[in-house]
Amino acid sequence: MRVADFFVKCLENEGIKYMFGVPGEENIAVMDALLQSDIEFITTRHETGAAFMAGIMGRLTGKPGVCLATLGPGATNMLTGVATGNMDRTPLVAITGQAGLNRLHKESHQAYDLVSMYRPVTKWSASISTPQTVAEIVRKAFKVAAEEKPGAAYVELPEDVADLEIQNTDTLSIADNDIPAATENSIRQSAHRIDRAKRPMIIAGNGVTRMNAASELVLLAEKLKAPVAETFMGKGAISWEHPLSLMTIGLTDKDYVSCAAEKADLFIVVGYDMAEVPPTRWDKSGKIPVIHIDTQNAEVDASYPVAESVIGDIKKNLRLLTEAVAARDNSQPGIEKIRQKILDEFHSFADDTHYPVKPQKIVHDLRMVMGPDDIVISDVGAHKMWMARMYHCYQPNTCLISNGLASMGVAVPGAIGAKLAMPDKKVVAVVGDGGFLMTGMELETAVRKGLPIVILIWVDHGYGLIEWKQRRKYHRVSHIDFGDPDFVKLAESFGAKGVRVEKTEDLQGILKKALEADGPVVIECPVDYGENMRLTERLAQLDCNF
Repeated sequence: MRVADFFVKCLENEGIKYMFGVPGEENIAVMDALLQSDIEFITTRHETGAAFMAGIMGRLTGKPGVCLATLGPGATNMLTGVATGNMDRTPLVAITGQAGLNRLHKESHQAYDLVSMYRPVTKWSASISTPQTVAEIVRKAFKVAAEEKPGAAYVELPEDVADLEIQNTDTLSIADNDIPAATENSIRQSAHRIDRAKRPMIIAGNGVTRMNAASELVLLAEKLKAPVAETFMGKGAISWEHPLSLMTIGLTDKDYVSCAAEKADLFIVVGYDMAEVPPTRWDKSGKIPVIHIDTQNAEVDASYPVAESVIGDIKKNLRLLTEAVAARDNSQPGIEKIRQKILDEFHSFADDTHYPVKPQKIVHDLRMVMGPDDIVISDVGAHKMWMARMYHCYQPNTCLISNGLASMGVAVPGAIGAKLAMPDKKVVAVVGDGGFLMTGMELETAVRKGLPIVILIWVDHGYGLIEWKQRRKYHRVSHIDFGDPDFVKLAESFGAKGVRVEKTEDLQGILKKALEADGPVVIECPVDYGENMRLTERLAQLDCNF
C-alpha cells in the first residue's frame, strides 16, 4: 500500500466524512487515494475558504474538521483560516503537500519550511518524513486538536514520501480524552466565596458550549439568582428568554449589561477565552475578584484578579459547585429593569421602515424568521457588533461569531461547513460587502454542492467597522470607501438566486422565502450605518441609575 492510501485510511479511522481544499501537484497522491475513500472531498475556490469550512464544522461537531492544500502558495493561503480556528478554540487538522525530501535541504521551487511556519498558529505542527510515522502523526494531530482547549494541528506530507510503499497498515485506536473534576478543596473555597458575595455575576464564554455545560450553568445561576452575561462566542449559553439573561457583554465599555457589571462584587467566569475579549469590558477597574471556572488555569492579566480557580471538566465542576453553594431567595435589585431595557431596545425596531435599513431592524427581522436551533454565522465588520449585541439566542452554537482572530471572510465558507455539518438546520451567513468579496467565490462551491444557504449582505460600500472606529477616535474617516458589483447579478452568474431589498417592509418576507429555497440565495440589503455613531453617543450618555 502507498503511504498516501494509508494516510487516507488513517483519516477514515478518525471518522472524517468531509475534507475541504484545493488540489495541487504535491498533494496529487492523496487526491488519488481519496478516489477509493468514503471521505467526500469538497473542492473549494481558495484555501482560506477551505480552512474556514473545516473550522466551522469542527466548532459545531466538536470533532476536528480537515482542510488540505498543496505546498507554497496553497499552504500560505490556508494559514489565515488555520490561525482563525486555532485562536477561536476550534478543532481543526490542516494538511499540506510538500516538496520531496530530496530537495528540502536547498533553495527549491515553492518550498518553504511549512512546519515552522504553521507552528505559531497551531497547537502542534509536524512532518511525515518516513512511512512508519504516518499512523502516529495522524492520530496525534487529531488528539491534540480535539483535547481541551481545542485548536489546530498541522501535518505536511512530502510528495516523495506519499508515493512510498508501507508494510504495516494498522491504524491506531482512539481513546476518549477524559478531563477530571476539580479538587474538593477548590470547590469548597469557591462556594464559600460565592456565599459571601452580595451581587455575584456570571460571565459565560465559549467553553460552556464546547463542554456542553449550558444546562449546568443555568442551574447554578438559578440557585444563586445571579444574572448571566455571555461573551460573543458564548452566545446561547442561557436562553435570552430566561429572566436571568442579560444577553451579550463585550461590545463597548458601557452598555446596559455593563450597568449590572458595575454593581457586581464577584465575577463567576466560566469557559472564558481571553483571546476573545479583554476582561476590562466588564470590569474597567480590574479590581473585582474572579472565580475562574475552566479546563485550564487563567492567563495572567492585571485586570483579571483570580481569587479562586476551579479547573477541570466544566460540566462536572458546575454541578459540584451548584451542590456546594447556598440557595438564594431573591434576585438582585435592578436586574429585571436592566434586562427589560435590553428587550425594549430589541423590540423597538420591529416596525421601523427607515431605508436604507437600520442595523437593528435587520437583526430583529432575522431573529423573527430563524428557528431556535437554526444557525447564523456572522462575518467580521460593523454588522458583527450589531449581531453580537442584538441577535439573541435560545441555544448554544446558533450564532457563530469568530472573535479570536476575527478574520474577515469567514461567514460564506463557514455557512457551507455549517450546512454540511448540520443539514437539517437553516443556515444564514451575515456578511458585509467588504467581507463577502474576500471569500464570496465560495458561492460557486455552495451552488455546485446544492446547499440551501442564505447569504445576507449588508451593503454600505465601505469598511463600516473601521469607519466607526475612525469617527470615534479621530472624528473623520480615511480610505474606507470602495465600489461594489451588482450582487444580484453576481449571484445569478454563479447559478444562485439573487434578491435586492428595495423596501424595508419587504425584508422579513424576503428572508422567509429565501430560507425555503432549495439552493443558495444571496440577499443584497442596503444598511444605514449612521446608527453606529448614534449608538456610541447614546451609550456614552447611559445612566445606570434605574
